[in-house]
Amino acid sequence: MERLQKIMAQAGVASRRKCEELILEGKVQVNGETVTELGTKADPAQDMITVSGKPIKHEKKVYVMLNKPKGVITSASDPEGRKIVSDYLKGIKERVYPIGRLDYDTEGLLLLTNDGEFANLLSHPKYHVPKTYLATVKGVPHGTELDKLRQGIMLEDGMTSPAEVEYKDVDPDNKQSVISITIHEGRNRQVRRMFEAISHPVLRLKRISYGDLLLQNLKRGLYRHLTADEINQLMQMAKAAKPGGNPKKKR
Repeated sequence: MERLQKIMAQAGVASRRKCEELILEGKVQVNGETVTELGTKADPAQDMITVSGKPIKHEKKVYVMLNKPKGVITSASDPEGRKIVSDYLKGIKERVYPIGRLDYDTEGLLLLTNDGEFANLLSHPKYHVPKTYLATVKGVPHGTELDKLRQGIMLEDGMTSPAEVEYKDVDPDNKQSVISITIHEGRNRQVRRMFEAISHPVLRLKRISYGDLLLQNLKRGLYRHLTADEINQLMQMAKAAKPGGNPKKKR
C-alpha cells in the first residue's frame, strides 16, 4: 500500500504536489469512491484509481543495462545532433533515464530505468555503490603514483575516497598501460581527473562493473534487461553501503 499522491505521480499524472491538489479538489476516486484525504493509501496493483473520471495508467518498471559506445551522449536530447543513449533502446516503449552519466568519450556499462526510487538509491552520493573502470593511460605509472589514488587524491572539488587500483596490462612499445580502478563516488569526469592528477592522462575509459553487476560479453551498443535478482542485489548493496547500514558479508 502506498500514498495515493505517490502512486499518481509515479503513473505520470502530475508532480506529487499537483496530485495532492487534485485529491483535495475531489477529482480522484479509488474504486468508485471520491477521496479527499491526503493520507489515503491504495494498492496500485488491485485498486481502480481514476482522475477526473479517467483511469491512471501504471507504467511497467524497466531496468536496463546498456553497453554505451564511445561518442554517445548520456542525455535525453542533444542540440548538436549527436547520438544519444536512447538511440540504442528502440525496443523499449517506456521512457527510461540514465542512472548517473558516462562521458561522451567513455564507454561501457550504463544503467537506465523509469524507477525513480531505484535510480536515487544507486546514484545518491551517500550510498557509495562501487563502480569499476578499465583505464588505458599514457605511460606506466609507478606504484607510488597508484598509491596516491589508493589513499585518496586531492582534486579541485576536494579529496577523493580511496580507490582500488591494479595493473592489468603494460604496452611499453606504445608507452601506455591498462589499469583497473574502482571508485565509490560519482563526480564529474572523476577517473580522468584522478589520472591527470598523477600526470598519466586517460586515453580510453570503459566502465566494466556497477556493484556486483558485470558488463561481461554484452556487445557494444546493445542492451539487456536486468533480472529480478540483479535488481535486488543492487538495491541491497546500496542500502548496506549507506552510512549506518548493516552490510552483509559476501558469500
